[in-house]
Amino acid sequence: MTQKILVSAIAATLLAATSASAHEPWFGADLSYVNEMQACGAHYAYQGETDPYAIFAKSGTNIVRVRLWNNPTWTKYSNIADVTKTIAAAKARGMKVLLDFHYSDDWADGDHQIVPAAWAKLDTDAQAKAVHQFTLDTLNDLKAKGLMPDAVQVGNETNHEIMLPGDGKQAGPINWTRNAKLFNAGISAVREASQGSPIKPEIMLHIAQPENVEAWFADAARAGVTDFDIIGMSYYRKWSKDDFAAAADVIRRVHARFGKEVVIVETAYPFTDDYADNAPNLLGSDSALPGYPVTPDGQARYMHDLMQLTLDSGGMGVVYWEPAWVSTKCSTRWAQGSNWENAAFFDFKGKAVPALEWPKASYVLPVEITFTVPDHGQATQFISADFTGGVDVAMTKTAQGFVYKAILRPGSDVVVGTAETEAGLDSAEALNLTVPNAARTVALAKQ
Repeated sequence: MTQKILVSAIAATLLAATSASAHEPWFGADLSYVNEMQACGAHYAYQGETDPYAIFAKSGTNIVRVRLWNNPTWTKYSNIADVTKTIAAAKARGMKVLLDFHYSDDWADGDHQIVPAAWAKLDTDAQAKAVHQFTLDTLNDLKAKGLMPDAVQVGNETNHEIMLPGDGKQAGPINWTRNAKLFNAGISAVREASQGSPIKPEIMLHIAQPENVEAWFADAARAGVTDFDIIGMSYYRKWSKDDFAAAADVIRRVHARFGKEVVIVETAYPFTDDYADNAPNLLGSDSALPGYPVTPDGQARYMHDLMQLTLDSGGMGVVYWEPAWVSTKCSTRWAQGSNWENAAFFDFKGKAVPALEWPKASYVLPVEITFTVPDHGQATQFISADFTGGVDVAMTKTAQGFVYKAILRPGSDVVVGTAETEAGLDSAEALNLTVPNAARTVALAKQ
């Protein structure tokens, strides 16, 4: 007879709690433009600070993301020298670092994955060796300088096959034999560089927009890409079909299905539709969500609520892209100024807007609840739990019986019970509890 543990979490009461995750939550900022902005004369001001790295540390940011291109001959930024400067500045101010390998000489994103020019004529095996060596050499160089990053992205928004020829656009389905070989080459290099290092970087794989995440990671797992720690996703409402609720569902599902931490590693929201220059703004009212006006307050509330949603869904944190890309006298390849100044964390005079302090806002951190069911001979039967809005996750079989660990919001009312059918709790008594402020084990007797 089939037995199933049914769980539903309903209306929550805000209570303080310690996080159930082994990680502290990530309150992140991608500062890949900062060195260039400083050279262009950008002004930043927050509580008496003018140095952008000091400003973000003071704001509560605890991890800095920075991109790395292979050989970007068209710019003197986002190369190893520039990245080393960023990592040193971030670590000197007590912030951790996420290093983002694009494996390209130019932007790699959800639409383009352009192979580095030096690797373009290599076959797959040679490209895999090049990925491994470039990753290993970069990390060993940083390690020797005492600047080993705390986390590493193997690829950036890799929705399509990485390191493609020509314009880097996908012409057909992903060749997962090739793709997996390249990913695993980068992953193995991170693990190798970690040997003998006091900092052993966690590995993130990154997909653009929540609706693309689950299928990609399922394909990656089938292809043998499994030795990573964090699922990263971009979430920009302008380019995503998902609202907050749908994005939350994706976080819950992939966290439960793949057993990895989940981070929204790119997001942004405009605080105005105005311009400080002639460069067209990439985000504006066309990117807005209902209830979050394109104002400084709306931007700040967006960041707070997205972070709380991420935590409530079992995610680990959020990283903002790119909060210091303000307008300056310098030009990009597109125009003079910035395409992002209306979505930065500084107004057009360089003064911090409220969203800069999103890490300092009040959050409810989840706690881990362990549910156990003794084994009364049902070991070969289907045992599962639903803490994730319709996602069944198999329990772990232990010497003590069956165990399921759920990360839930403290104050949530939870109904737990054992049932003799999958239809519901009609044949068993339910146990009602309110999620406490600290970890707890709940033992369920077989009904």
